[in-house]
Amino acid sequence: MHQAIQQAALDLSKDLAPLTFSAPVSHTYNPLEYAWKPHSLYLEKYANSKKRVLFLGMNPGPWGMAQTGVPFGEIPAVRDWMGISCEVDKPADEHPKRPITGFETTRSEVSGRRLWSMFAERYPDAKDFFADHFVANFCPLVWMADTGRNITPDKLPKAESAAVDQLCLKHLAKIIEILEPEYLIGVGAFAEKQLKAAIKEYFPGDKRHIGKILHPSPASPAANRGWPHVAIDQLIEQGIWE
Repeated sequence: MHQAIQQAALDLSKDLAPLTFSAPVSHTYNPLEYAWKPHSLYLEKYANSKKRVLFLGMNPGPWGMAQTGVPFGEIPAVRDWMGISCEVDKPADEHPKRPITGFETTRSEVSGRRLWSMFAERYPDAKDFFADHFVANFCPLVWMADTGRNITPDKLPKAESAAVDQLCLKHLAKIIEILEPEYLIGVGAFAEKQLKAAIKEYFPGDKRHIGKILHPSPASPAANRGWPHVAIDQLIEQGIWE
């Protein structure tokens, strides 16, 4: 099963490669290329069975998946809880203010720290979490301005974001087809919107549950007021956790 998801990721990476992006984007990173080793290992270890719950993020953070190749990839969570640590290469055009140092990175990905800590507290053994759950990102690309500022997918010009969305929706549909999750949960409103779009386009009439949890970003005032409690309550309300 994980081979099918690995191939889908490789296909997505290949399809995204020719796309170009205008100002203010100055650099684009694709962790599926330079961080393929840890990403592939993540899929091999944890995308090897059908799942009850699929969590979907937006795109990599500069200190998370951009460094480790794993969605929301806060390094201690990936290295110590998931047991993944391996060599990460450099992107072809590295931004001087956003170097890729892989598992040597000392910065924390706050969203990832919050998300994976919540999961690890409930499931001290990562295998128990991944037996029923999986976490993916809608888009694997990272966009930066010349200042190093992160640019999220929703800030791209419509013509450019439409080309990305079309390819990423196709990939998302493939993940859903392979893992057959009962619950589709967006980590934030953007990801929930993409889940609804994928179901509408690729699985018309499908009745599985689509919902969301609050995004754990430190840019969100609500997320800075006891985020895990809010997210857990949302999962309980949707019948996902007890």
